[in-house]
Amino acid sequence: MEKGWPMAKLESSFRNMVVVLLVITLVASLSLAAVYNVTKQPIEAARQAKKEKAIKKVLPVFGQLEEEAVLPPTGKDPVVVYKAFNADTLVGYAVETYSDNGFGGRIQLMIGFLPDLSIYNTAVLKHMETPGLGDKMDVEKSNFPVQFERMKAESFPLAVKKDGGAVDAITAATISSRAFVDGVNRAYETLKAKGDKQ
Repeated sequence: MEKGWPMAKLESSFRNMVVVLLVITLVASLSLAAVYNVTKQPIEAARQAKKEKAIKKVLPVFGQLEEEAVLPPTGKDPVVVYKAFNADTLVGYAVETYSDNGFGGRIQLMIGFLPDLSIYNTAVLKHMETPGLGDKMDVEKSNFPVQFERMKAESFPLAVKKDGGAVDAITAATISSRAFVDGVNRAYETLKAKGDKQ
C-alpha cells in the first residue's frame, strides 16, 4: 500500500499540471482574441487611410476611382489597379504593387501612372528595410524615388545601373533599390498587359 502511494500522488500532480496548463492556454487564447477584435478595426482603418493618402499622392487631381485586382505577368499575388477619372476623362492609374526581393522581405508600393503610362509619382506603403539605408526608398527619407517621375519605361530602363538600367541605386542599399524597381516594373507590366490605356 505504501509503495503505491507515491505513484498515485505523481498521477495526481501530472493531472493537475495538465489541467492548469489547459486553463492558462484557454485564458491566453481568449485574451488574444479579445485584443485582436478590439484592435482589428483601428488597424484596418489606419491601413485604408494610408492607402487613400498614397493614391492621392501618386495621381493628378481626380474625382472618382475604379478598382480592379489583376494578376500581374510576374509575381504570385495580384496587384490592385485604381483607374482615376475627372468627370469622364481618364487622368491616370494608381497601382498597388509589391516586390518580395527586399532586404527585409516584401515591400508594398503605390505607383501612379499618367494615361500614356509615364510614371507620375510613387509612394511606399510598407517595408521592413534597414533604417538609414533601404528605407531611403521613401521620398521622405531621400530623393531616390524622384528620378522615376515623368519617366516612361521605353526611354528609362527600369533597372539599377549595376544591372544595365537607368536607375541610380541608393548608396549601400542596392538590394532595396532593386526591390523598389521590381515593384515599379510589376506595376508597369501589369498596366501594359491590361492594354486599356487611352
